[in-house]
Amino acid sequence: MKKLLLPLLLFVIFIGNGQTPPPKAGDPQKIEAMKVGFITNKLQLTPEEAKVFWPIYNQYEAEKKAARKSTLGEKEDFKPLDQLTDAEAQKLIENQIAWRSKELDLLKKYVGEFKKVLPVKKVAKLLMVEEQFKKMLIEKAKENPQSQPKPKP
Repeated sequence: MKKLLLPLLLFVIFIGNGQTPPPKAGDPQKIEAMKVGFITNKLQLTPEEAKVFWPIYNQYEAEKKAARKSTLGEKEDFKPLDQLTDAEAQKLIENQIAWRSKELDLLKKYVGEFKKVLPVKKVAKLLMVEEQFKKMLIEKAKENPQSQPKPKP
């Protein structure tokens, strides 16, 4: 945990100053570190709160990732929509609905867990902050098109 604190504090400082460079596409560690700093800063987590919150949040993210992978498969498995048969399109719809249902179930489960370690107002804010982070990443990607992956031929 001590190894995580210094990078966490640096990211909080950089994010607070708006100095964080946009992450390169395919750099999940950098994006994850930005997310930790962003959430910590926006929720104003105390060191004590952070110590108990982050293990729970990391478990939540791991379960979400596993559920997404088991429901939707790997990104490499996706075909362009215009190349899908009707049966494949129907399966895609069913998988999306199943994924969103699993995601909602996990959210319900973990909101309860978060409320055990954080004040309810911080838990409510967490839900908004996660969306803000996604929007920020999209905006940074738009501002810096060379950081986006090049389309495959």
